[in-house]
Amino acid sequence: MTNEHKSPGRLIVGRETRPKLPPYLKLRHDAGRGRWVLLAPERILTPDQTAVAVLQLCDGNRTVEEIAAKLAEEYSAPADVIAADVVELLQDLADKGYIKG
Repeated sequence: MTNEHKSPGRLIVGRETRPKLPPYLKLRHDAGRGRWVLLAPERILTPDQTAVAVLQLCDGNRTVEEIAAKLAEEYSAPADVIAADVVELLQDLADKGYIKG
């Protein structure tokens, strides 16, 4: 069992969570507008560059810790700071139903 805690209907994101997009959401690049979009049923979200970098790594295999380490290496930033930001971002998305663990 991981350090992730679940209550009915709510994912609590932790460093051991293996986040992924649910099947009804798609992260796509909109070439016409030159930006990334998150396609959801009956809505389109436009995540910022930071969220896109995180979402591209949410494959259900990597843990939040591994995602943070990869981003820390890529952006030459402290892994603990990145991990805290990633947890906060993913928790917000999980609360809206956009991330599964």
